[in-house]
Amino acid sequence: MALIDTHAHLFAKQFDEDRDEIIQNALAKGVERIYLPNIDIDTIAGLNKMLVDYPNVCYGTMGLHPCSVKENYTEELEIIKKEFETTEYFAVGEIGIDLYWDKSTLEIQSDAFRIQTRWGKEMNLPIIIHCRDSFRETIEIVKEEKDERLSGIFHCFTGSVEDAKEIIDLGFKIGIGGVATFKNGGLDQVLPHIDLKHVVLETDAPYLSPMPFRGKRNESAYLCHIVEKLSVFYRKPVNEISDITTQNALSIFHK
Repeated sequence: MALIDTHAHLFAKQFDEDRDEIIQNALAKGVERIYLPNIDIDTIAGLNKMLVDYPNVCYGTMGLHPCSVKENYTEELEIIKKEFETTEYFAVGEIGIDLYWDKSTLEIQSDAFRIQTRWGKEMNLPIIIHCRDSFRETIEIVKEEKDERLSGIFHCFTGSVEDAKEIIDLGFKIGIGGVATFKNGGLDQVLPHIDLKHVVLETDAPYLSPMPFRGKRNESAYLCHIVEKLSVFYRKPVNEISDITTQNALSIFHK
């Protein structure tokens, strides 16, 4: 069983004491590739070190997370954009809009999202989208910017069947993680109506641990619990879930 974790922040400080063990745990569970979306300018060095330390396992994506969009966001975006000149990244991300913590920054979050979305088109790279309490605001920008060059993943999908279809119609994949295993997560009512060819797997480690680890630090090895839950939802063998979602991920990242 070969799995791909399309979204994990293993460069985060939560892994400083046992990062190598975390990578080995993932490999032992069949997770062969891990994509690492950047957060802000302070996380670039740690992310890039992992690309050197774990080649052919860790793959980077570069962007400015919406929760890190502050008044100086244009300056940070200049720094982040230059990273693409010296390092190979496989997507622009993590980018988007988050209105859970702060609604007052919607305007600058939207501008930063639009700028980085255009980077994806210019560089022919997918985008990794974060949208929390902001689905309409986020998808309207994607619709406005959409052309044949724009693709990517709506990370941490927790929406309705209608939301999923709207995403799919734009040519994007749906990132499914630990919420799928939550008793009242709601995805058991949604995913059976969504063709598996539109789904990719993720952990968002160290956040959103699946059951039975909910509330504890997440890690890429726990992807196997998400696969097992999807096997129940889709009534397909675990290996088939793994094969299809892995091919879906490869089709997005072109690597």
